[in-house]
Amino acid sequence: MNLLLLSNSTQHGCGYLEHALDTVTAFLPGGARLAFVPYALADHDTYTARVRGALEPAGIAVHGVHEHTDPVAALAAADAVFIGGGNSFRLLSALHRTGLREAVAGAVRGGLPYMGASAGTNMAAPTLRTTNDMPIVQPPSFETLGLVPFQINPHYLDPDPASTHKGETREERLTEFLEENDVPVLGLREGSWLRVGGGAARVEGARPARLFTRGAAPRELPAGTDVSYLLTTEPRFDAPARRRHPARGR
Repeated sequence: MNLLLLSNSTQHGCGYLEHALDTVTAFLPGGARLAFVPYALADHDTYTARVRGALEPAGIAVHGVHEHTDPVAALAAADAVFIGGGNSFRLLSALHRTGLREAVAGAVRGGLPYMGASAGTNMAAPTLRTTNDMPIVQPPSFETLGLVPFQINPHYLDPDPASTHKGETREERLTEFLEENDVPVLGLREGSWLRVGGGAARVEGARPARLFTRGAAPRELPAGTDVSYLLTTEPRFDAPARRRHPARGR
């Protein structure tokens, strides 16, 4: 498979996709017909126009799948697909409703290049269980596209030791996920992305990623780190870790 999985599409101080534009335009060469899936946001036309404004100067023809009577047919006519960010629950619900969940997964496994950002990157994992989003709608299931066998957490935020906020940190939430599921989670900080192709996977971008696995301390993965071994993951969902009980007194 040929995947470009961005943590984010908007970066502070940059235009839409500007922070990763060289990588994006290398992934989507000039002349490519791109099927854009805008369902993570409510205003599909405005969202698609934003993507066009960023990519058409590079010679990439952007076509919103919502602009076609049959979104699956629009996908079949494309050279690549891009699923944009927004709310992951709304996005997955729409993918189910339109038939695109199965169609995209099948096309990408058949060789169609796939680019995701934020919620679109969440879709590449097996499930929604490590998204940061609020469940504003209820999709038929949490199962996503399963293009990679491990979980991803876009927009990963490090704990702030100076914060007075007493809610859970992202690290605590992912630790809770690993208490119930034995599946690695790749935390992608903003400005970073994952590149998958030719049976290999590599962390890229301006910032390191952070890898969470059950029973081990989180690991920092600098840009350029080969994480191809994650592609051989055998995910185990709903596999609670053994609880430790205090020793009983005699």
